[in-house]
This record gives sequence, structure tokens and C-alpha cells, in this order.
Amino acid sequence: MGVPAAGTLRLWPRRPPCKRGASLGFGGALLILGAGILACALTATDARAQKASKDLADKLTPVQLAAYEAYRTARDKFEHQLKYYWRRVEAKRDARRAKRMLAQEYEAQDYIAQQPPKFAGPELPSDVAKIVEEVAPATPQRPMATVAEFLQSAKAQYGFVPTLTTEREFKRRYAEEALAVGLTKDQVVRIYALETGGQGTYDMQSGINPISKQGRPISSALGYAQLLHANSTSELVKHGERFARRLLAMAALPGTPPDRARALTAKAAIVRHMHKVARSIPNEWSHHMRFAGTPVGLGIHALNLDADVGPWLQVLKLKGLKDDAAAAGRDSLSGSQIELMNLAGPRTGLEMLLPVAQNMPTSNFFSAGGYYRNTIVRDRTAAELIRALDERMEVNLKKPGAVEFAQIFDEAARR
Repeated sequence: MGVPAAGTLRLWPRRPPCKRGASLGFGGALLILGAGILACALTATDARAQKASKDLADKLTPVQLAAYEAYRTARDKFEHQLKYYWRRVEAKRDARRAKRMLAQEYEAQDYIAQQPPKFAGPELPSDVAKIVEEVAPATPQRPMATVAEFLQSAKAQYGFVPTLTTEREFKRRYAEEALAVGLTKDQVVRIYALETGGQGTYDMQSGINPISKQGRPISSALGYAQLLHANSTSELVKHGERFARRLLAMAALPGTPPDRARALTAKAAIVRHMHKVARSIPNEWSHHMRFAGTPVGLGIHALNLDADVGPWLQVLKLKGLKDDAAAAGRDSLSGSQIELMNLAGPRTGLEMLLPVAQNMPTSNFFSAGGYYRNTIVRDRTAAELIRALDERMEVNLKKPGAVEFAQIFDEAARR
């Protein structure tokens, strides 16, 4: 067939989709993980690559081999350009970080003004792509933990079984907590509309349709605010003792039924134990991410499903974003601006609101993985992203869950 000797043919298996990044608090209908994400290429071992190259060479005709080599040549050149682009982005980001530490203002030259390069072809013919896939199929990903596993870990690690309730009651408690800490109906309901598609349930996990319950988890994001498992750990570190004391105060209220009082007291003890475990690791996001993926961390994430603690946990996460903005001199935030901070991280979200950053590509503010994983982020400027968030919110505000949530907010405000 005129094919090269074994070991000389370059085989590039199809890339699996990336896992969701830690910096992202974005869930449900908004996040779509694309297969073949550039930032998640797997590198095969030399031995495997050589064996696969021989196997592939034996299956390709000369015409197919020529097409494959043309594709790989073009793809190699593009990926070199792409790596160079993201190295420049990282260098600019490091420089801005240094400026921030020196309290210096950002300038236009502190950003990359061009969008990431795109592959211009030639594409791999479908018959060749099929053979490549057969010879070296994509490595299966480790499945994401599910709600069932959060609950299982909570029970096994802490003896904790969340108190369940109706959607309407969970929304009512959520609205009351939000209003009590100064969040508005517009802010909270718009975030709910975006994060859950306007119809999310309080046990909704990112990637699972809340109505049909079909799909597969694409991240640990959970609930109305779609908190990641590491968010739950971080919020418990900040507020765990406060949660426990409040549960005890609820148990001591006159007229509380004895069974309910005992359950609240026991829950307070469990929350204190979780708090102690969460505080046993360094209080840094990277450590929280690693911890959150373990059974003890997954068990803490189940707090979001509890009718007593879940609304507090998620509302305080949103309030923390509002407080960060106030500390930076932004006392008034729209729902889309809070969501931007939730999506990109508080500091980066605030940076994207600066006039100098508004017309800069969103690639300046996300890791390569985060950029390609979030369809709403790609090929936009910071200002265009905010508009896209608002537009998505407007559409989803008309969905039944968002309409009900808004009505419940009005009822809570009147009370």
C-alpha cells in the first residue's frame, strides 16, 4: 500500500471532552461540554502511539493516508499557533496580577486584543476519522459524581440525611434568606433563570434535565445557584459555626415540636463536625477542589439539598459576590453582573466590568479549558458576554420555575 514503516505515522486519537474547571460556577443548561475540546488533548505513550500507527497504516489506503497526513500537518501548525496564543494570554494575565498588587491601573496593552485562532482545515474525511477512532478510541472519562453519590457520602461519612421539602417551600425559604441579606428579586431570580434554564429544581445537577431527569452530570454544580462541590466546602468554612448556632436557635423556639427540635439539634452537631473536617485543610480554593472530590467533601455538598441549610448556603454564596463588589466600590449590581462574577470568579468578573476591559476578548479572563467549555463565553468580548447573559436570562425568566420564583419573592417581600 506504500505506507510508511511502523512508528513513523502520527496517530492523534479523538480527544474526549474536558471536565468542568474549578473556576466556573456555571451549571445546568448553560454549560455544554463539547467533544474534541482543544485544551484537553490526551498524550499517548510512545509505545502505544507506535503500535497504533502500524495498525492505522495497515488500514489506510494511499489516498486516505495522504488525507490523514495533510490533516495532521495543518492541525499541528494550528495547535502550535493556539499554544502560542494561550501562552501570551497567560503572560498578560500574570502581568496584570503584578499590576494589581502594585495598585496600578490596567491599560489596553495589558490585554490580547485578538480572539483565539480557529482551525481553517482541511478537515479529516469521515471515512478516515472512523478508522482512526476504531484503531485508537478515546480514553473513557471517569464519570462525574451524582446526587445519589452526594447523598450516599453524606450518610456514610457524617450520618447525615438531608431534610427534604417541596420546590415551592424551598423557593420560599430561599427568597426569605435572600431578602434578609439584601439581595433583590431581580438579582436572584435572574441568576436562577440563567443557571437552571428557568425550570430548575433544588436537587438539579448540571447536565441533568430537571424535568425529564435525563442526561448525565457534566459537573458537580447543584441547586438554584449551581454551586460546585468546592463552593460548598468554602462556604461551610466561612459560615459553618453560624449555621450550627442557627439550627440550635430554631430547635429552641417555643412551640417547636419535640421531634423537630431533636432533629435540628442533631443536624447542628453534624454541621459542626463537617465544619471541623472542612477546616482541617488549608483554606485555599485548590485545596477545597481536591477535598471536595473525596467522599468527605462530596458529603458536605449534600447540604445544598437540605431544606434548612441549603437556602442559607446558596444565598450566602451570592451575598459574598455582592460584598466583594461593594468592597471594590460597586454597590449596585444587576443579576447578569453578579452572574459574571459567579462565572469568572469575583475578582475577574469585576475586572471584566472595567471600561478598559469591556471590548477585550473573553479569552483574557478564562483559562483555555474554561473558555472552550462554555459556549456562551467563546468568541465574545467582555461587554458582549454580559449582553449574552442578559439575553439568556430574559428568555428563561418566562419559564415556569422562574415565574413561580418571582411570585414567591413578591409574597415574601409583602410578609
